[in-house]
Amino acid sequence: MFESLSIGKVAMLLSMSSDSDEELIRNKAEAQGYKVFKGFVGAMDSSKIFASIETAAKREKFIKNIYREEHSLYHAVLEAYEGVCRGQIGLGNVLRTAGLVFTIVKGSRLPGDVKDGSWIAVVLYGNMGAPVKGYEHEVIGLGIYPV
Repeated sequence: MFESLSIGKVAMLLSMSSDSDEELIRNKAEAQGYKVFKGFVGAMDSSKIFASIETAAKREKFIKNIYREEHSLYHAVLEAYEGVCRGQIGLGNVLRTAGLVFTIVKGSRLPGDVKDGSWIAVVLYGNMGAPVKGYEHEVIGLGIYPV
């Protein structure tokens, strides 16, 4: 089923996977040389989403505490965030809330393509809507940036 996985496909599949599929995707991705992480964040404030992902990326050693790597992660998160917000950046200030799974994947864009250098992919997947239960809808965003 998952013969060859690109960095973006790994990030998207992992973000939407059930517990039983997650192990299969994670094992295949790691066998192909990718480093992967899956976390969760819920917020009405975009800065909390960005901070949660950056904290996880540093804690799990996806990036070092140097500007170039932090900048790469920021742009990958920003691209993914623009996707879930459909180009309308903003949550709490327009009374929207988000409950999201986030995945971080680091490695080459294609399995084994080390000549191209290291890249980082971030996916945000979950629900967004008015801060009233039942008024939300599914969203997904993907950002990929060189590290």
